Amino acid sequence: MTLSMRLRRQLSFWGILLFAVIALALIMPRLPKPALASYYPVSTAVYAKEGELLRLTLAKDQQYRIWLPLSELPAHLRHATLLYEDRWFYRHYGINPIALLRSAWQTYGHGTRLGASTLTMQLARQLYHINSRRVWGKLWQCLAAISLELRYSKDELLAAYLNTAPYGGNISGIGAASLIYFHKPAAQLSVAEALSLAVIPQNPVRRAPKHQLPPALLAARQRLWQRWLSVYPQDRGLAADVLLPLKVYSLADKPFIAPHLTDSLLRHYPQDRHIVSSLQLGVQTAVKQQIDRFIVHQRSSGIRNAAALLVDTDSMQVAALVGSANYGNKSIAGQVNAITAKRSPGSALKPFIYALALDQGLIHPRSLLKDTPTRFGAYNPENFDGRFIGPVSAQEALIRSRNIPALTLAAQLHKPDLYEFLQLSGVSGLRSRDFYGLSLSLGSAEVSMQELAAMYALLANHGVLQALRYRTDDNVPQAKTALLSEAAAFITLDMLSQHARPDSLRPALPPVAWKTGTSWGYKDAWAVGVAGHYVLVVWVGNFDNAGNAAFVGIRSAAPLFFSLLDSLRAQSLLPGLELAFVRPATVTALDVCAASGDLPNPECPALAKTWFIPGKSPIKISTLHRAVYVDDRTGRVVCKAAPHSHKEVYEFWPSDLYPLFKAAGMPRRTPPPLPTCYNASSQSAAVTISAPSALATYSLRISKPSSIALRAETIGETELFWFANKSYLGKRLASETLWWQPKRAGQYQIRAVDALGHADVREISVEILP
Repeated sequence: MTLSMRLRRQLSFWGILLFAVIALALIMPRLPKPALASYYPVSTAVYAKEGELLRLTLAKDQQYRIWLPLSELPAHLRHATLLYEDRWFYRHYGINPIALLRSAWQTYGHGTRLGASTLTMQLARQLYHINSRRVWGKLWQCLAAISLELRYSKDELLAAYLNTAPYGGNISGIGAASLIYFHKPAAQLSVAEALSLAVIPQNPVRRAPKHQLPPALLAARQRLWQRWLSVYPQDRGLAADVLLPLKVYSLADKPFIAPHLTDSLLRHYPQDRHIVSSLQLGVQTAVKQQIDRFIVHQRSSGIRNAAALLVDTDSMQVAALVGSANYGNKSIAGQVNAITAKRSPGSALKPFIYALALDQGLIHPRSLLKDTPTRFGAYNPENFDGRFIGPVSAQEALIRSRNIPALTLAAQLHKPDLYEFLQLSGVSGLRSRDFYGLSLSLGSAEVSMQELAAMYALLANHGVLQALRYRTDDNVPQAKTALLSEAAAFITLDMLSQHARPDSLRPALPPVAWKTGTSWGYKDAWAVGVAGHYVLVVWVGNFDNAGNAAFVGIRSAAPLFFSLLDSLRAQSLLPGLELAFVRPATVTALDVCAASGDLPNPECPALAKTWFIPGKSPIKISTLHRAVYVDDRTGRVVCKAAPHSHKEVYEFWPSDLYPLFKAAGMPRRTPPPLPTCYNASSQSAAVTISAPSALATYSLRISKPSSIALRAETIGETELFWFANKSYLGKRLASETLWWQPKRAGQYQIRAVDALGHADVREISVEILP
């Protein structure tokens, strides 16, 4: 093609272009003006609380693209892009005639291509998928650019270009490029970083970073830097920063942090494209690292999976969430989220039995409870260690996780009992009350980690239940429900904080109110607690329900629990961990007899402090230590001081405790029999039936004969005579159990009588099944 033919072709091009421009000027203002962002599908970005990227999804067109308003893009980024791509952007109307003529002369006169596309033309090519390598394609590109200029402002066009320009591979737009290459939002880009990104769209194949800035990018950035200095000479002081190597990432390094949390957020908010989670990235990283170390160290014990949830109880925002030890490990079903999975909590629910008992006036921390063999109807529970320790304070029973005291208290709770409390706390999927019975107190109902966290946060929040929050940009008001008194919540925390750490055998300082749990069959190990204004829940186990003797709360979950707290404290990541629990005005301190937990009588040898809720906590004068007068000649107890008598103080424990004291190597001196004058002045009943349970119904099977245990407590060791209705059943010492096998169904009055005629009665029902 001769030069003259080329020139005629160009004149034809310009003529058509002029005609089209006039037509567009008349037509375009009348056409609809959809937002430019509506033409492009965008990714969903999930951020940590301070704006760090946790996860970036692909848009529907398989591009990574985040649409940012121009106001969120730094001025130096906008200026760098215009300086490199289109310095006359704000002065032309979509095309630059001078640049087009120069390009045409170079292309058709000298056979070399010279770019002449404005930013608007580049946007038009992208938007309408125009092949601009041919003349008519270029004409269509120019017309499309002019049509955009006639409908949109310059700022709208610049924003659209910056949000859609190619930055290598399937990275589209400055928002995604900034997050992927520099792991920061575009608003935080430095001048050197902005210059580096500004030169990529012109040749993304050669200039896109891959772990480092390629030579082609560095050369282009240096040219742009020289232009920059010619326009902004005052920035010469930044030269050292521009020349320094930049920390740069590749697409393969794209963040994929807290996948269980981001999975959940993406599933719950499918329409949101910008999700700011409550996660604190530094805390999340520290928690994940500690779990990784724990799994490595415990591998020889068969421990391969663990999870942790950390909640700020002030805001109820989740600060860290690790749903499994390894999201990508199929052998442990790593993509299962332990935070929402339902598991048996073991003894981790016991603190709420004691909290309810405090609120219902059944106990205070020093109240004496019994850890003795006890049958609850047909239910005959034992402790985890298979032993019974006899009398134990409520606080010690909770800390040592004794089953019998917890079950005894749970049986006395009402409105709410533990089942109703779990319902009110939002525990989902509960079966009927009868399905669980008293075993509910030992963890037979399944709960999730997030449900358990909400319940322990209730203790930190003065008895008020609130839902967990996973987003900081969620402004929906949260319901608050008071389920416990402030006093009961504080006392429960204080009791739990006396629990010694497993590694030091001393309570943690600053205080940590914590509890462990172990599910039946060693399938789940738990450690849950409150430290300052944070709740930490730790789970160790397998998603396939395989048991492991190592899955014991105190042996596996508790060490991980404290290693997490220690790591967070050492790195000063959560100052709120150091806060102590504050006693409310509704709680007072009281001196009680250390051995009995009751108000001291004159014979009590030692006192102890306990917390007391005025108007609720049970209170009575201690009768454990009693003075008696012994005749020096006969050794028998007499009713009052007399010649040849002396005073002695005895501990009068319930009769069923003496064998336990002896078994524990701490035998107690058995008090002598008392005449009726002492019994009449005593505040304690001389005989109290402890089994069977009052008003209980016992179901016995003909095919599998079984017996009902009859036991009673007396003051000292004495002989008891047992009756069912008017039938004599036999006699036993008070520390012994009489086993009775009824012959027929019906109502029975069970009566125990001592040698002095003191008696107690229980009404029960018996049904005989095939």
